[in-house]
Formats: sequence, structure tokens, C-alpha cells
Amino acid sequence: MDAKTNLKAKLPSRHATEGPERAPHRAFYYAMGLTSRQIHQPFVGVASCWNEAAPCNIALMRQAQAVKKGVVAGGGTPREFCTITVTDGIAMGHAGMKSSLPSREVIADSVELTMRGHAYDALVGIAGCDKSLPGMMMAMLRLNVPSIFIYGGSILPGTFKGQPVTVQDVFEAVGKHSVGAMSDEDLHSLEQVACPSAGACGAQFTANTMATVSEAIGLALPYSAGAPAPYEIRDAFCMTAGEQIMDLLLANIRPRDIVTRKALENAAATVAATGGSTNAALHLPAIANECGIEFTLFDVAEIFKKTPYIADLKPSGRYVAKDWFEAGGVPLLMKTLLDHGFLHGDCMTVTGRTIAENLKSVKWNPDQDVVRPANKPLSPTGGVVGLRGNLAPDGAIVKVAGMENSKFSGPARCFDGEEACFEAVKAKTYKEGDVLVIRYEGPRGGPGMREMLSTTATLYGQGMGNKVALITDGRFSGATRGFCVGHVGPEAAVGGPIALVRDGDIVELDAVAGTLNVKLSADELAKRKSQWKPRESEAGSGYLWKYAQQVGPALTGAVTHPGAAAEKSCYADI
Repeated sequence: MDAKTNLKAKLPSRHATEGPERAPHRAFYYAMGLTSRQIHQPFVGVASCWNEAAPCNIALMRQAQAVKKGVVAGGGTPREFCTITVTDGIAMGHAGMKSSLPSREVIADSVELTMRGHAYDALVGIAGCDKSLPGMMMAMLRLNVPSIFIYGGSILPGTFKGQPVTVQDVFEAVGKHSVGAMSDEDLHSLEQVACPSAGACGAQFTANTMATVSEAIGLALPYSAGAPAPYEIRDAFCMTAGEQIMDLLLANIRPRDIVTRKALENAAATVAATGGSTNAALHLPAIANECGIEFTLFDVAEIFKKTPYIADLKPSGRYVAKDWFEAGGVPLLMKTLLDHGFLHGDCMTVTGRTIAENLKSVKWNPDQDVVRPANKPLSPTGGVVGLRGNLAPDGAIVKVAGMENSKFSGPARCFDGEEACFEAVKAKTYKEGDVLVIRYEGPRGGPGMREMLSTTATLYGQGMGNKVALITDGRFSGATRGFCVGHVGPEAAVGGPIALVRDGDIVELDAVAGTLNVKLSADELAKRKSQWKPRESEAGSGYLWKYAQQVGPALTGAVTHPGAAAEKSCYADI
């Protein structure tokens, strides 16, 4: 403990607690009940995204208390604080979704400012919903103080008419209801039973995808990403994280020691292997930006292309996060990927050991079929594919896991904004074979790069999920399935080719060749570009206006600052 107390001489908190000139600062700590000993120990920020917005976050405060006990047991002084979240399940399908992706930046910024303002020495971050996971990890890398990430855990599956269900089934039920395939009574019954506990959406949607990333990238303790929110073992993971953060302080193991290019490749490989959310292709470049590493959508797509798809998880497969955890969790999947050459085993992790060392004692579980061996995959290439072509010079992304067809060609049906497309889908005024184009939904054009789950789920519920394609410069939920292409860049708001497409133009998508084209000549595209005029943004003030002024393209993660490459000094070294 003395060694940990003596760390103060080199840690940021010395600026707030040490020496006679800091007597006023110490007075504030005494006012909160701290002892002199606690004041002179290392300060560990315990940040959570707790709120009452959704079940994803409702259990995080309980878990924060367990982290604090671990910090105390390890000889540190925990300082708890909260940041915001915007929960996609509530924001979906209306203007609230414009706040979702921008919330990732607010989370990272607010955690950074709280840590800087109070000179905390280390960080344990707890997050539950989609954007809060990458936002918290981005803050850790930006600050570069010893850090551990904790996922709040997934929700348990519901049961409807004897079958397991998730919130995905409710979104798709809206489509069934719209065509008379589900009664009012059944829709009402389903919504009441689909989400029976605290926790984030239970399938391999964005939250569980990024939780998987947290282990694969080395910022989370092994197995911690898989345990459902109601399971008592979550408190044990949290307690252990609190103790382990003190060991990381002593060893001076920092997030940028952990998150290297190889670690980012490991993270991308696990996304592909699980058929995870296309949003990872946005969040991994943003995480890389905080390390000063160039890792674009195309780098992510390269890993996706050569990684086998091996986890039979919803929305494309049969199982949910609870099933996967009980079959062996993320380490089981990582072990088979490592054994067959799809992971870098020499990457450092928050355990103080490498990936290979962490997985050394993991044994294959032959009595489960949630995860296949990497040499006997569900399909030989990853569940997510990158696309490029004259319609997407800066790339696009599509989830192919569970798709029946890998190619699609059809006439464009263009909509400037999701609402117009959703109304057409709800009214069934589209045709089989159409390529629905939703534009001006990119990071700048939205602003906020909304997800299109309400539209895609309704299509699927109508039985048209594999009979039309949908492309957008916006995003898709991890729950989306069917031929849905997102992140098309450059976006329409900056005059990208997606802004130039007209009704009836033939759009060709090929997930095998990795191409996305419109059958127009370069001359015709150039002519249309010369006639194109930018649309006035709907945001004239407030945070969305500010976001639109700062945000970069999806290609590099839709980030709002230059990242570590432009850093003048690192917070951890103040």
C-alpha cells in the first residue's frame, strides 16, 4: 500500500492534493468525508453511464459500487461520476436518433473533462448502451491513464408463445402488424414480454458487438463482456476491475500500450467472426484516432474479408449473449480464432498479460454449438463486408451474415431522409426489386447519422427483407438484417454520388466483389454534380449544429477532433 501511496509523486492528482498550497482543495475532500490517508492515495475515476432512460443503463450504478469496493481494497480512492447516454432503442425511428452518434462524442468529452478538471489518476468506465461503449473507450485512450472498461451486461431473452424473443422481434412485429400478419393483441403481448430484465439488447447488436471488442482489444477483463446484467457474477468482475486498476497504476500499463494496430485488427476480427454490427466499422476508426493510429473503414473491411464467421448469434443466427456466455463467452471464440491464426496473441491486455497468455487455459467446449471452430465456420468470410465503387468512393459497409443473396441489382427509389422512406414502406408503395436510397442522413447531413432500424425491420416484417435493397449515408442498427448498405461516403450533404442518384437509375451491389455502383458514366455523374446544390441543414443552433460543423466522414469514424496524432501533451503525463 505504501508503494501505491508513494505513486502520488508522479500522478496527476498530486496537483490537487499535495503541498501546503493545496489546503483549500483538501478542505473540499474533508467536506465529503475523506480521511487524510484517502486524500493522499491515488484517485481513481469510476465513470458510469447510469440513467433511467432504458434497461441498458439501469443496473450500472450498482456495478459502480462494486468497482469502488475493489479500488478501496487495492489501496486507492474511488471518485464516482456519471455521464450521459442516448439509448438507441428509445431514440429509434424519430428525430431523437439524430442525438445518438453525437452522444458518443459528448460521452468521451465529458469523461475527459471530468478527469482533467479533478486530476484523477486512473479510470474504470462502465457503459451499457451502443454509443456509450466506444465513447468510454475513446476517453480512456485520449487521457491515456491506466484504465479498465466494464460492460454493464446484456438483457435476458423474453418468451412469446413458447419461443425466445428479443427487441428485434418487436421491431419486426411492427412490419407484420402493418400488413395484417399480426393482431393488435399479439403485438401488445409481445412488447410486454420481449425485454424481461435490465441490460442491453441481448443479441449481437451494437452494444454486444462493442462489448466483444472491449475484450478483444484488451481493455476489459476476460469473460466480463458476456455475463448478463442480472447475473451476480457481474459484481465480481467489477470488484476485480477495481483491484486490478491499482495494479495497472503500479505497473504503469496505459491504454495506448494496449490498443495498438494489432489490437485493432483483433477487435475487427471478432466483429467479423460474430456477424456483429456494422457500427463497429465506425467506432474502431474513432478509437484508433484517439491513439494516433490511422485505421479507416477500409482497414476494418480488410480484416472482415479474411476472417471466418463462426458465432451463430442473432440477429442472423439462433442464439443470444446469455447463451454465448454460458457456452464459454468471448474467450472461447478468441481461443479458436487464435489457434487458427486469425488473432495476434502478443497484444497486451488489462490483466497485465498478453492475449495468448490470457487464453492459455481456455479449453474448447465440444458440448455447445453457439461458436463453431474457426476451421469449420458458418461461412469462410466475415459477417460484415466493405464495399467501394462509383456510388461509394469513400466506402460503404454491409452485413452479409445470414443473407440469402450476395448480389443485388435494381432501380433506385430515392428519399431525402428516413421518414419519407418509412412512410413509403409502411404504405407498401415500393416494389420488389427496388433499391431504396435514403440520403442526407450522414454525420453532417443528418446531422447525426441516424440508424434505420424502424425502416429495415418493417421491411423484414412485411416479408420483403431479401426482396429489396436499401442503401444510405446513414447507419444501421446491429439488429438490421437483409441487403442493407450503410456509411456510404462521401455523404450526400457534401455532394457525394449518393446525392446525384435519381429514381430509376440502376444500382448494382456485389458483396462478393465488394462493389457498389450506379450505372452512370463518369461524364453523367460530373454533369449532375455541377447542377447539385447543398441543402440547408435542419440544425441552426445547439449541439447538433456544433456537431455538424466539426464532424468528419464515416470513412475515418465520424470524429470531431484530430486525435492523438495532433496531441501537444498527454494528460497522463501532466
